[in-house]
Amino acid sequence: MRTRSKRYTADAQKAVKEALPLTEAVKKVKSFASTKFDQSVECVMHLGIDPKQADQMVRGAISLPHGIGKARKVIAFCEDSDAEAAKAAGAIEAGCDELVAKVADGWLDFDVAIASPKVMGKAGKLGRVLGPQGKMPSPKNGTVTPDVVNAVKEFAAGKVEFRNDSGGNIHAVVGKLSFDDKKLEENIHAFIANINKMKPSAVKGTYVKKICISATMSPGVAVDAATA
Repeated sequence: MRTRSKRYTADAQKAVKEALPLTEAVKKVKSFASTKFDQSVECVMHLGIDPKQADQMVRGAISLPHGIGKARKVIAFCEDSDAEAAKAAGAIEAGCDELVAKVADGWLDFDVAIASPKVMGKAGKLGRVLGPQGKMPSPKNGTVTPDVVNAVKEFAAGKVEFRNDSGGNIHAVVGKLSFDDKKLEENIHAFIANINKMKPSAVKGTYVKKICISATMSPGVAVDAATA
């Protein structure tokens, strides 16, 4: 059985069971005991989807109004003639054959991989390496695009990827505890609104069943969907 720290236990005692309006939920998360580092804030949504059905998958990416407070390591699979422009836009590595070989050999020190459709025939061979890491480029989340340079800029600045898991949950980092309340609220609202717009037509009944926000080392706080 997992042992909780004294700090977490103390925070849990201050947590509330009922869903709070978004403004109050943000204040509650920020009221928990502080740590020595600036914790990330995450939003989790439990959706009324059937994850086993391909037409009910929810997947994509979003640039939040105030970013997420963290730069991301991005690589770009592109034609060699576009490599320098991709690096200038923020990619830590860019190119085709050499980069594909480097990743195939086990180099995974990056957060996001962008790919041009022109080189996906070669980058696609990395599915077994990047798939389990959640780093395989895909048109569905904007990481396969002819505009590699702009995609690199957006993801390096903190554009957030998301996809539902096998339990119908979807989550994303929406900022840092150091953000002021209003910025956190606006980021969370933008994320929730985006997921609402993506409701699959095949879904019947309640789409958003529960919303929760938490910091890296804090208990979760339920959010009243009507206020988000």
